Amino acid sequence: MSGRIPQYFIDQLISRIDIVEVIGTRLPLRKAGKEYKACCPFHNEKTPSFNVVPEKQFYHCFGCGAHGTALGFLMDHDHLSFIEAVDELAARAGLDVPREASNTPAPHKPSQDHYTLLEQAGDFFRQQLRNQPAAIDYLKKRGLTGETAARFGIGYAPDAWDGLIKQLGQSDSALQGLTQTGLLIERDSKNGFYDRFRHRVMFPIRDSRGRTIGFGGRIIDQGEPKYLNSPETELFHKGRELYGLYEARQATRQLKQLMVVEGYMDVVSLHQAGITYAVATLGTATTPEHLKRLLRVCNTVVFCFDGDRAGRAAAWKAMEVALPVIGEGHLIRFLILPTEHDPDSLVRKEGREAFELRISQATPLSEYLIDELSTRFDLSHAEGRDQFTAEAKRLLTMINNDSYRILLYQPLAAALGISVDRLRQLIPIVAEQSSSRTLSPSSTPLESTGRGSLVRQIIQNLLHYPAAAKALNRLSELSAVDKPGITLLVQVASELQAQPDLPAAALLERWRQRPDFHYIDKLFLKAPPASSLEIAIDEVTKASERLLADRFPKEKFDELMRHFHLGTLTNEDKQELRELIKRQAGH
Repeated sequence: MSGRIPQYFIDQLISRIDIVEVIGTRLPLRKAGKEYKACCPFHNEKTPSFNVVPEKQFYHCFGCGAHGTALGFLMDHDHLSFIEAVDELAARAGLDVPREASNTPAPHKPSQDHYTLLEQAGDFFRQQLRNQPAAIDYLKKRGLTGETAARFGIGYAPDAWDGLIKQLGQSDSALQGLTQTGLLIERDSKNGFYDRFRHRVMFPIRDSRGRTIGFGGRIIDQGEPKYLNSPETELFHKGRELYGLYEARQATRQLKQLMVVEGYMDVVSLHQAGITYAVATLGTATTPEHLKRLLRVCNTVVFCFDGDRAGRAAAWKAMEVALPVIGEGHLIRFLILPTEHDPDSLVRKEGREAFELRISQATPLSEYLIDELSTRFDLSHAEGRDQFTAEAKRLLTMINNDSYRILLYQPLAAALGISVDRLRQLIPIVAEQSSSRTLSPSSTPLESTGRGSLVRQIIQNLLHYPAAAKALNRLSELSAVDKPGITLLVQVASELQAQPDLPAAALLERWRQRPDFHYIDKLFLKAPPASSLEIAIDEVTKASERLLADRFPKEKFDELMRHFHLGTLTNEDKQELRELIKRQAGH
């Protein structure tokens, strides 16, 4: 779909949805006074510490710290993207998700009819499989049981140019829908259509809600291409989707790790063997979107590749994709299989226990990186060591996680046989990179302000009592105050004044995609300084007056400094300038 979701719709959605109903369909909530409690779904506990607060439309676990709105809960609990969570809540509320107009031409908007057509196509392929001995024999030779085939919805596309057309393409609208979903191809002459998938075992590709969004087809006999995927459509994007992720989440609600392999049959065979956390990319190399999606589900990802040249190249590519994405607490590992095997053949040969032993011994990304560099370059001479250092520098500059980058210096230096200090001299830009980074002016000071900061007190009161923003009637003057976090305060107050009835949960969601979300989120969790709206208004009024009274007159200071350089200061000006300099020093 084209265009962004307008902010007013997110506000409306958060205001309309009841967080107790959303979470209550997934957890057994028990009423406790004005709140609801349950055992937290994000960590193991016996005593409930997970609280849902209807008044604030917010949840918070006092055990592990998990918290957020109904939208955030769906993203964390159901492992949905922001867009998917919005769609889920909108469907629950009976609302259509609008899109803002964009400058680019809008592509065709998929409708529920497209999902229906894809489901009907899947039913047709499964029906055809029952009557096709060659396809059944192929799956049996690959070791698949009927139960596994049914769980993954595997089917068969008949060896005909119009098998699907005869079944589903009985109207112009159906033909158009089948073409837009990639199931049919229009002839160059514009004279009719033909089936994209013919004489292939069909693997339906499902989104996070279990809806079929595309297919992968494996040729049964000889022929090219061996694997054929649905083309890019409004529903199906190869660079984002992962085969088997829906099935993995259905098999295990709280996944501890996910393993990425290369083929459909690898995923299906591993699941059948009991390794139900295997997923696969869809005929494309791993993308940052793939990895970000995986890491939203769990913190550990294992890349499993064949040991041949192509598999090793794919592993190196996956490592390069992982470097900018890896964050604190993430563990990414690499498992390279023997050259004569792929995951499908190896798990059938040695069984689940032996294969999972290999997984447990998979190489962490840091070790894999250094091992590969040491293999690629001859460290016995200066030229090879120089090449090693140049490539290490390129890879280090890709890492956004400061602590992870710093930790890599020790093993890299050890591989070169030099000290860490010497390596820092050889790669000075990366060594200094973290210290040169800055956050937005409104973010950095706010994080360092004390508990009694006037700015922080005002923001906290506004987050818990949005109506208190009406007490700030001199925002333009406040924006000129030279205090940590003042920019953030003015932004929050401005939005609340423009929409006085905006719920606190909706305000929090407004900041989700902004750089300062971390600070807003953190302050929202803290208890409000005031115990009621009336007290909050009084505290906000007094705190803002103190900020304005204590502000530094920068314009006057600049004017006096200009006269100082021109030599035109009077004695009174000199005295005032001295006072301002003293004040600035203590400011």
